[in-house]
Amino acid sequence: MSSDGAFALSGSWDHTLRLWEVATGRCIRTFKGHTKDVLAVAFSADNRHIISCGRDKTIRLWNTVGEVKKVYSDKPHSEWVTSVAITPSEAAEETLVLSAGWDNKVKAFKLLDGSHVADMEAHTGPVNSVVVSPDGTVAASAGKDGKVCLWKLTGEDKFTVSHTFDCGDHTINAPIPEP
Repeated sequence: MSSDGAFALSGSWDHTLRLWEVATGRCIRTFKGHTKDVLAVAFSADNRHIISCGRDKTIRLWNTVGEVKKVYSDKPHSEWVTSVAITPSEAAEETLVLSAGWDNKVKAFKLLDGSHVADMEAHTGPVNSVVVSPDGTVAASAGKDGKVCLWKLTGEDKFTVSHTFDCGDHTINAPIPEP
């Protein structure tokens, strides 16, 4: 959902993203570029950038008219990319994209140039999702290993785990962090 609530995004098994106008329920744009299922999509805080990921093991940066601006290729995931989240930031140059993958990793990339910033490793199985707190200081990841990991996104120990919640043999699909 866009920050103003006017637009929604969807990812699909037909390898596309769709941009929806909330007021009318009409699809106003279809984005083509992925070669397999699109598993997650996200808007940047300023609604100028869109991130997608999928079974083709890629993360893509789009503009709002449906053009791929960048395919993140600097140290990509080796398996499906299941989730993406964008940190809130006033400056696009400081904005990070976090991704979760079936390679057991959470990765951090710079939004605009796609350069790899960090591998965040604590899961022992595929990671299903990653979300970022509204203030951008914490991320949470959840995985098939039954763990929810809280990651620090600021300070000297940036990209380290601050807490781990182990739910045993229960797959965790979607954490929700609080600031």
